[in-house]
Amino acid sequence: MLRYLTAGESHAKQLIAILDGIPAGIKIDATQINIELARRQLGFGRGERMSIEKDEVIILSGVRNGHTLGSPIALSIANKDSSIDRLAGITRPRPGHADLAGALKYDHHDIRNVLERASARNTATTVAIGTVAKILLKNFSISTHSLVTKIGTVEAKIDRSSYKKMISLAEKSPLRCPDKASEKKMIKEITSAKSKNDTIGGIFEVIALGVPAGLGTFCHWDKRLDARIAFGVMAIPAIKGIEFGLGFGYSDKYGTKVHDEIFFSKQKGFYRKTNNSGGFEGGISTGEPIILRAIMKPISTTRNPLHSVDIKTKKEVLATFERSDICAVPAAGVVAEAVVALEVASAFLEKFGGDSLKESERNYKNYLQQIAKF
Repeated sequence: MLRYLTAGESHAKQLIAILDGIPAGIKIDATQINIELARRQLGFGRGERMSIEKDEVIILSGVRNGHTLGSPIALSIANKDSSIDRLAGITRPRPGHADLAGALKYDHHDIRNVLERASARNTATTVAIGTVAKILLKNFSISTHSLVTKIGTVEAKIDRSSYKKMISLAEKSPLRCPDKASEKKMIKEITSAKSKNDTIGGIFEVIALGVPAGLGTFCHWDKRLDARIAFGVMAIPAIKGIEFGLGFGYSDKYGTKVHDEIFFSKQKGFYRKTNNSGGFEGGISTGEPIILRAIMKPISTTRNPLHSVDIKTKKEVLATFERSDICAVPAAGVVAEAVVALEVASAFLEKFGGDSLKESERNYKNYLQQIAKF
């Protein structure tokens, strides 16, 4: 099982992450993590902060001579803008942000004490430790990917006949959208929102390929893998909804039309011709790709501020404006890739264990042989 903890504020000196439970013997270096950190910063609609920060990780512990030791891995990402102690206090909470709720909870009379930690800037640490999980999973041919399916009112036409092609097209897109025609319309939506001093949200999809059947369990509520993934994805700032596979599409259809029928052949073993379940039954992975979609609300910091109340004077005011993105849906997808990788890797290690990579590989190989002979 993986355990992790992050620390840091948006404009503090550094962001810190500690990841515990990664087996020894996994080849890893900072370059691999930096590539993923750069992906998180990309996307049409990002704000000024992305031109300031060029995220680079420093591996502080848990790795020697390019290989994990089995001990906790500590990572650091410096903030180039580390002006937290010089920044002015804030008393005008932004609707939709953690500002007011956080101030009330922690008895803060300067909202900056809330927004610095609540900021999505802190997802850089999630991506960093999620990359370590991705590297672990790659040894077992498991991978996580993301793409954008909707921005504002524009919904992409997604060709699901080839995951490889779909993912490749998304990686080449400034919006992580595999549909070029829709991408152009999405860019217009974002540009329009910017011209109105507004923000815009959308939907992204995460796909996990190569996940074997049998991760997670129905035995305990907190061990269901789909529930754990949902928890992690919903914890990403501004995410307001999630669905797996057909998701809410189940609501208006008969059971005989939506449940994934089971087939068997000597070559494939047990398999499905459909994947409406999104890769889960009873909280356990089925061996089909894990498919989830999440909705990101429009970012709550707008250049056209909404009505608010000053927490000190109690007078009606306009909300504070902080440097912000217009649209960060593509970046949220990259963060969600990391979250899914962390939860899949954690469930993988719970089932197959291993203090070293070689031990995990032996256990996994035996399990695959067991399934083949079932």
